[in-house]
Amino acid sequence: MPRERDGLPAMRRVESSSIRAVGYDSEHARLVIDFAGGGRYVYYGVPPSAYRELLAAESIGRHVNSVIKPRYPSESLNS
Repeated sequence: MPRERDGLPAMRRVESSSIRAVGYDSEHARLVIDFAGGGRYVYYGVPPSAYRELLAAESIGRHVNSVIKPRYPSESLNS
């Protein structure tokens, strides 16, 4: 995995109209999502299996809305 910057995981670009990139920190079970609209959020308590499912989803944006957002607490990283 590429080196982390500013305590956040390295980001990986994804094919999605609503999400630019995702990053996963397995040590702390944190998922970071860069939304196409400019927001960046971290989701806490995300297990590795949920990250793998996200990457394998037919629609990453739909998966985030239906699975990630309802299940895991989040925080905006925008300042």
